[in-house]
Amino acid sequence: MPGDDRPTRGDPMVHASAVVGDDVELEDGVEVGPFCMLQGRVRIGAGTRLLGHVTILGDTEIGCDNVFHPNVVIGDEPQDLSYTGGPRAVRIGNRNIFREGVTIHRGSEKGEVTVVGDDNYFMQNSHAAHDCRIGNSTIIAGGALLAGWVEVGDRALVSGNCVVHQFVRIGRLSLMRGLSRTSRDIPPFCIADGTHTVHAINVRGLQRAGWSAARIRAVHQAFRTLFMTRRNLKAALEELAARGPLTAEVSELADFIRGSRRGVAFGPKRGAVPADA
Repeated sequence: MPGDDRPTRGDPMVHASAVVGDDVELEDGVEVGPFCMLQGRVRIGAGTRLLGHVTILGDTEIGCDNVFHPNVVIGDEPQDLSYTGGPRAVRIGNRNIFREGVTIHRGSEKGEVTVVGDDNYFMQNSHAAHDCRIGNSTIIAGGALLAGWVEVGDRALVSGNCVVHQFVRIGRLSLMRGLSRTSRDIPPFCIADGTHTVHAINVRGLQRAGWSAARIRAVHQAFRTLFMTRRNLKAALEELAARGPLTAEVSELADFIRGSRRGVAFGPKRGAVPADA
């Protein structure tokens, strides 16, 4: 419209105070705000915005329509004493939001790439270490720390100041309550609290995801079999399978447990009343 001097999608804008290296590629509509630094092999997709004081180091590829708030650092060296500077990478998808102070490190000497999918929300001062795999539509809340090689499934929620040990998997649509910690896998659809303990099914999260009451009920019944009595999980899985055909979601839960290499979170202690049960 006449008199409208806003940039078109096809015009990258780079603030005069920003430092942009020769190997950096900016697609249509990228905005690089004041005092940003982009160095190394960096590619940034259309419509992505760096609001200011953002550092991105290569090898890093970023998709479209992401937003980076001040003091975000992407692609710096892993916090790994064995790292000797080899070429490792970060790959980030589309429509992610990184709030103030978020850090995402490149892959480690023994790894290759740190991956973030689409539509994730990283709140202030959260951290994903080398070789993490973050799915889609997750929330990593303020102060949450993901150690190396952690995997976070789609639509999982890691609440404020949670800590996750290296190589741990956080299952799809699971929820870690604030200040909780885990060195064991958190199965999909579960609520974790305290120290690698699951207390209930994430009913509200499943409802928000559009699950029917029947689907939720089937997972809830499976949860009771697997976790409400502390016993050998192999025996619990056998009991679950003996009941007959499993729903797709219960099969996913069982397969996740069978595939665990670090071990799976415990159920609640005897006598505890699970929330949202």
